[in-house]
Amino acid sequence: MSNNVELNQRPDPDALLVQIADYVDSTPIASAEAYNTARNCLMDTLGCGLLALRFPECTKHLGPLVPGTTVRHGARVPGTSHELDPVTAAFNIGCIIRWLDFNDTWLAAEWGHPSDNLGGILATADYLSRVAVAEGKPPLTMRDVLTAMIKAHEIQGVLALENSFNRVGLDHVLLVRVASTAVVTKMLGGNRDQIIDAVSQAWVDGCALRTYRHAPNAGSRKSWAAGDATSRAVRLAMITMKGEMGLPSVLSAPKWGYYDVLFNGNPFSIKQDFASYVMENVLFKISFPAEFHAQTAVEAAVTLHSQVKDRVDEIERIEITTHESAIRIISKEGELANPADRDHCLQYMVAVPLLYGNLVAEHYEDAFHHADPRIDALRQKMVIKEDARYSAEYLEDDKRSIANAIQIFFTDGSSTEQVAVEYPIGHRRRREEGIPVLEQKFRTNLATRFPQAQSERITALCSDQAALEKTPVHEFMSLFVIN
Repeated sequence: MSNNVELNQRPDPDALLVQIADYVDSTPIASAEAYNTARNCLMDTLGCGLLALRFPECTKHLGPLVPGTTVRHGARVPGTSHELDPVTAAFNIGCIIRWLDFNDTWLAAEWGHPSDNLGGILATADYLSRVAVAEGKPPLTMRDVLTAMIKAHEIQGVLALENSFNRVGLDHVLLVRVASTAVVTKMLGGNRDQIIDAVSQAWVDGCALRTYRHAPNAGSRKSWAAGDATSRAVRLAMITMKGEMGLPSVLSAPKWGYYDVLFNGNPFSIKQDFASYVMENVLFKISFPAEFHAQTAVEAAVTLHSQVKDRVDEIERIEITTHESAIRIISKEGELANPADRDHCLQYMVAVPLLYGNLVAEHYEDAFHHADPRIDALRQKMVIKEDARYSAEYLEDDKRSIANAIQIFFTDGSSTEQVAVEYPIGHRRRREEGIPVLEQKFRTNLATRFPQAQSERITALCSDQAALEKTPVHEFMSLFVIN
């Protein structure tokens, strides 16, 4: 055979495409814990989105692409009056969910925020339900939304367990696009083959670079990138449902496939079946809007606040003991250019609660930062150290800790004790302690947008698993409309 031609024999679909499609198309979810956690995740994620509506830098991205556009039976954007096509609505919802870096997190070889997928899921579900009711057909229920959330979490999270996209410079929002594409195609009525085709389109899109999350380019794109990914997923699912063909060896094709082009020629490692593991073990950001690798550091800093608030000028050194991933992602020196830069700086996220006893979204804003020179002065006194045990247990299946410890040393030779926090309050190991705090966070976030009576109706429904699951999606979404 000549070396000057390619063999044009269309292969069977890559095994991972088939595995994802079989899971989404025909694998039942039997875990009551997964559905209960998904309900809590729904509450928390929507609350994060509502809180983000207080920030003009977020809301400037919302609404139709062309002002004045109206969409019949459009998808609603919680906390607003927008009714949009599902692709644009997915971007809007995904944008508000992620803006404050306060929604759930998954940490493994790759990192990410599986509830980012709710942008595409909720927009598609609301649109389909409104169309169905208009046609005299039964709408989707919130049980369908929770099922899609569990499966999207699982796809994104299992792919992240053994495969590090960040180590080749690629951003985790790729996994949002893949997971959202799979479940949205199913919601649109897609069969197994159509899910395979749609997911292949998600992979062939390639991947965004992580540069917008790191010095010196950290910026606000990291706050809308997941909205972009879940929105693109809805578009790809819709294209596929119109009959667009797939690309069966999109991952494995020699020279032109994903593995060879973007993953150094290495195939993905998938060591467990898709089930409900990720939703059951997902990490909630309950107390602080901070990059998750810093959550326990912030908690430790809050604990130390009372011991240092009257001795700030006497601080000689602040030792932060942490894990390898935190060092690689959020440890930085130098000027912090914008809020997105600050909420990905370990030193900043420790300095603020040491000074103020708390960390809230407003603490990242320019006006706050520039008004208090003590923040940067404390940053300059920080020493970052890695603990090998912390780094190892971060990756261990039965632990998955996110440990940090802080100790303050003063100019007179005295010091505080070392305060170590190995598991954040949003960890599965602290669920009993964490869920009441999550519920209060939800109520607080509702109050930023809705009157008390409306907030109480929403809270009552979201607190009742059975009632929530049987609620039609369009009725649920109507509770979040601003007229």
